[in-house]
Amino acid sequence: MAVYTDVGFDEANALVQRLGLGALQALKGIQGGIENTNYFASTDQGEYVLTLFERLGPEQLPYYLCLMKHLAARGIPVPEPMADPAVTPAKAGPLAPAADAPCELVHKVAGKPAAVVQRLSGHSQLAPDAAHCAELGHWLARMHLAGRDFDRIQPNLRGLGWWNDTAPVVLPYLEAPQAALLRAELAYQNHVAASSAYAALPRGPVHADLFRDNAMFEAGTDGAAPRLSGVFDFYFAGTDTWLFDLAVCLNDWAIDLPTGRPDPARTDALLAAYLAVRPLTGAERTLLPAMLRAAALRFWISRLWDFHLPREASMLQAHDPTHFERVLRERARDPLALQAPAQPAALATS
Repeated sequence: MAVYTDVGFDEANALVQRLGLGALQALKGIQGGIENTNYFASTDQGEYVLTLFERLGPEQLPYYLCLMKHLAARGIPVPEPMADPAVTPAKAGPLAPAADAPCELVHKVAGKPAAVVQRLSGHSQLAPDAAHCAELGHWLARMHLAGRDFDRIQPNLRGLGWWNDTAPVVLPYLEAPQAALLRAELAYQNHVAASSAYAALPRGPVHADLFRDNAMFEAGTDGAAPRLSGVFDFYFAGTDTWLFDLAVCLNDWAIDLPTGRPDPARTDALLAAYLAVRPLTGAERTLLPAMLRAAALRFWISRLWDFHLPREASMLQAHDPTHFERVLRERARDPLALQAPAQPAALATS
């Protein structure tokens, strides 16, 4: 959520008024993240986020925005995208409309595709405890189940194919031990992806980037637990295994950041809350350690890419790629440390 493209107040005001969201009162760039340009947009009717997509094209965006609309309609707390009333909604279906077909949720600002979504209440919790992790696990399982009848399909664009394409680009920047680790882990993940157990994993829409800074919480009162008020930034979403999505969350929410080691209390809380809503299958229990490694590899590669081949932005905070190298080494060193617990009888699935 860096700012790569400067947006003028008048242009943003014209957009929010066209969408029927009132008159713009304030526009503020959002610092953090690395992919898109984001602004807080305050109008006399509400609070919104304006996103300009720096890499994604209009042919890809309907998947993300329609998924958010789908989840919001099913009671999953996400930022709902705002539609242009002058554009006829695109026909739903697994096959996307033609690339030049208009989508009522995709707009244009400063010559780039853009979206306006509702701003969530609350604040991100960058030092989550077990209660936050339980809220997150419960939300994630509900989101997976709510997406089962989503009628669009788009591969995870940062999945295995992207890892295979990007690893050779970043390898020249690595020292020999890092390069050896990257090559070995990539070979292992290609082997896993070709297995029958992997083919049996349940799939559907996944967030694929659900880090601590992509969820909002409201503090509990009178000793009550914190409440997750919503999850945002779906612009890495895609159709993938639910287990990979769970692994991404465990590798951030339940990790000790200085060491990259798993935190048992937070791990147990997140897994227990998820399993209470959606039990894992046998194939998922078997491949959870491999997917934890896969999730670490995905973000190590992407952070290496962003760190060594950065883009210019007026507001940008680069992430340290060595963090996920540490996480990957921990997951590979002790692959059985996070085997999913046995399913309670009431939750067992065939």
